[in-house]
Amino acid sequence: MSQTIKTVSIPNIAWETAADILFPPNFDNNKKYPAVVSAHPIGSCKEQTSGNIYGKALAEAGYVVVAFDASFQGASGGEPRFIEDPEFRVSDFRFVVDYIQTLPYVDAERIGVLGICGGGGYAINAAMTDYRFKCCIGITPVNFGRLSREAFGEYDPAGALEKMAKQRTIEAQGGQRLVINLLPPTVEDAKKITTDIDVCEATEYYKTSRGQTANGCTSGLFSFNSAALAWDAFNHAEVLMTRPLMVVVGDKPGGFGAYRDAQEVYGRVGSKDKKIVVLPGISHYMLYDKPEAVDPALEQVIPFLKKHLGEVN
Repeated sequence: MSQTIKTVSIPNIAWETAADILFPPNFDNNKKYPAVVSAHPIGSCKEQTSGNIYGKALAEAGYVVVAFDASFQGASGGEPRFIEDPEFRVSDFRFVVDYIQTLPYVDAERIGVLGICGGGGYAINAAMTDYRFKCCIGITPVNFGRLSREAFGEYDPAGALEKMAKQRTIEAQGGQRLVINLLPPTVEDAKKITTDIDVCEATEYYKTSRGQTANGCTSGLFSFNSAALAWDAFNHAEVLMTRPLMVVVGDKPGGFGAYRDAQEVYGRVGSKDKKIVVLPGISHYMLYDKPEAVDPALEQVIPFLKKHLGEVN
């Protein structure tokens, strides 16, 4: 089945957000469609799982899907590059909704949000603070603030902040920026340094032909990571998360903590309509693109969207 995709530039604070709009089969510009905003993982881009897997599947199910690149990443604007700042990441969702709710073929009262990995944590936070989203889905969601304080901060968040402060001072005075790669260069290298399933499978996804793309660079500007350490994707979820929520996770936990985060947010949210789907024998990165993981996830996701965004005409 041919897929119709339109690439657009969406006004952001002082730059443009790059996004792909994926249209349903037999799209009719004169009709109103429910829409889903789809967010990519940390260090990823819209051409990876958020667009080419979940975006494509949801468009084929009848939704207008908008997969976008985070500010400072992918084809989106913003300088310096490779910033992973949770406040900007969540703000991006709001600008995307500003744009799509004006499109004549989008029903502004039927917009949902979906995110994968760190994008899932951001999507949940966005749905907590922008009630134009009518429902939210986190696919193997990760709380990037928690991850930054723990594994990414070597379980020494205060020490990490000291290093970031010194590095940012160096850069502010004209020194070279420190861009770190979040993953080993090859699968073989990953297996030499760890047995953690998330690190090894992430390297396979991002560093081989399986998922590698030009903009999926898995890099981060170290000196700008400080904002993440004081951030919590699920802060005030008990009070603010009133939208229907579904989280989908595999039962094979890894070091990035999606299984733990999914359980936590499911338990904490104030949503009266919430569901957690735990897929047996499935790992975090299988949910990026492996049919044996993605297909059962979509079997839960699509009915959830139909329930909360209405049937697709």
